[in-house]
Amino acid sequence: MATVSPEMVLKLDKPVDGFLCPLEANTFGIEFLEFQIKDYTTKKTVYASPGSAGSESMLATAVAGDEAMRSVKYTFPADFLTYQTIRTALRFKVGDQPANNFRMIELHYFKNKLVRVYDFTFGFCIPNSTNSWEAIYDVPKYTKQQIADYVETPYSHTSDSYYFVDGKLIMHNKAEYKYA
Repeated sequence: MATVSPEMVLKLDKPVDGFLCPLEANTFGIEFLEFQIKDYTTKKTVYASPGSAGSESMLATAVAGDEAMRSVKYTFPADFLTYQTIRTALRFKVGDQPANNFRMIELHYFKNKLVRVYDFTFGFCIPNSTNSWEAIYDVPKYTKQQIADYVETPYSHTSDSYYFVDGKLIMHNKAEYKYA
């Protein structure tokens, strides 16, 4: 498998087939413990992984098969597409090695066309630590027709999330989204 860099990922304009790294690439022992998504304005929890505050609203299911550990299907309320700003909070732990320049690049697609890119850098992670990562960011403004299109074509919105340490790809996850 060829080396995948952040620069290569940022040039992608459609989802990739499969995964660009094996599960074993995560030699830093990074493990996601909790994840939460909220409407920043109202503080309404839209998604909370098991163990997160507000997890009773969780509507995500793992995709069956070998990809289950890194593929998920989300169901969000249709009004999610009208939010102006969202807050995401992630709690994760790191294994025995320091993780320098920990970075996540998330590419979102609709009907296999790139519609937005998120690029976050956490920085340095101490070995054997548990860390929190919060991001607050604006959501694109959608027209009524675009919202209807997202709602009427469930799982046509997909994303690929790429995680790097010192520019080396260590994890690649996928998600599909439904708005109801």
